[in-house]
Amino acid sequence: MIRQLVALTSDVPPGGLLRVEVAGHTLCVAHAVDGSFYALEDECPHEQAWLSEGELEGCEIECPLHYSRFDLRTGEVRSLPATMSATTYHVEVEGRDVYVNLPV
Repeated sequence: MIRQLVALTSDVPPGGLLRVEVAGHTLCVAHAVDGSFYALEDECPHEQAWLSEGELEGCEIECPLHYSRFDLRTGEVRSLPATMSATTYHVEVEGRDVYVNLPV
């Protein structure tokens, strides 16, 4: 794993999403209203759509294309039509810096 700086906490307001391209990955960084940060592959596993253009509700993200929902913590599908989970990554926040652990 490689630990990669992906954003500052101020780049993603609570309830917000940010698309980040880093180390060969396109990520969706999410800042849940409870203050937690999450990261997942930005491309929806169902169809070609950017999850970062979707909506956050609690700890779920909704795809803007077909409205599939995914758990930010696990990537698990919460509603159809998607049947494959989204890929999630471990996030660490240190001060103002948001880091994601990515595979090498």
